[in-house]
Amino acid sequence: MAEPLTSTEMAGWRAYIESSQRLMTQLEDDLRADSGLTFADYHVLVLLSEAPGRRLRMGELASRLVFSPSRLTYQIGSMEKRGLVARESCPEDRRGSEAVLTAEGLRTLREAAPHHLRSVRAHFVDDLDEAEIAVLTRVFTRLGERLRASRSGVTQ
Repeated sequence: MAEPLTSTEMAGWRAYIESSQRLMTQLEDDLRADSGLTFADYHVLVLLSEAPGRRLRMGELASRLVFSPSRLTYQIGSMEKRGLVARESCPEDRRGSEAVLTAEGLRTLREAAPHHLRSVRAHFVDDLDEAEIAVLTRVFTRLGERLRASRSGVTQ
């Protein structure tokens, strides 16, 4: 059985939960108001825009998003209906499929990105100094790596 958290660790955990929930709610509200996108939409568009050929296999996309296959199918289906992405069969593996960024998806991302960055800056970055940002970057990078690893069954 895991050892209980100390009062300091518990206070840190509570502060993290409260602040992250408020921050994510505010950022998603701003993103929706500015572009009509959810965080999941935005993340999919960003990942596809950075991928070679602006396309990713569904399994790779699910892994990067830490989505279950059914959650990803729902997400891509929703975005497909709005013309942001397309689903195509993989050239190398006819059984698999890929999500492909459409011209409309790229246009939407390009319009949303400056608004989202301003919101992130206003609600998060502007209140922190460089040292705090560096610490948070390290913490969230490690946390993301651990979550991806545990999701894929690899222990670190």
